[in-house]
Amino acid sequence: MKRALVVVDYQNDFVTGSLGFGRAALLRPVIVDKLEKALACGTHVIFTMDTHGEDYLETAEGRGLPVKHCIKGSWGWELDESVLPYKDKAEKVIEKPTFGSVELGKFLAKQGYDEVELCGLVSSICVLSNAVIAKASLPESHIVVDSKATDDANEDNKSAALVCLRSIMVDVF
Repeated sequence: MKRALVVVDYQNDFVTGSLGFGRAALLRPVIVDKLEKALACGTHVIFTMDTHGEDYLETAEGRGLPVKHCIKGSWGWELDESVLPYKDKAEKVIEKPTFGSVELGKFLAKQGYDEVELCGLVSSICVLSNAVIAKASLPESHIVVDSKATDDANEDNKSAALVCLRSIMVDVF
């Protein structure tokens, strides 16, 4: 069985930076444990990185979420120090300019994974978007989100996102 673990946007700005929130840092040991186990059993690791330019506030997303974050090359754009050592071991690192990554979907489909697990930040935005893309790209594959390995600044939004994922047959546990 060919498996992938997708770590979504576990970057400084979402953990402790401009869009950070306390519970995001609590995911560090959970995500590191997932990375260790994935690499030990041959599961491919994929990182997505929210990536914006200095003109972020002038983009459609920036007008809707007017907080500069994940500006390419900045400290906030870098992966959190807890997962940074795993970046060089990743099968793929995808820089994405918006919530969901079409590039991720194409890569997953090309690789033909039987199972894809997603974790990271933020549950109701980028994790949700990329899980939907994974399900659309691999409709017969097992797509999984571990509710203990993702979080959201708004707990109600996290709960709603997980309900939506279950409704499209993403396995949420």
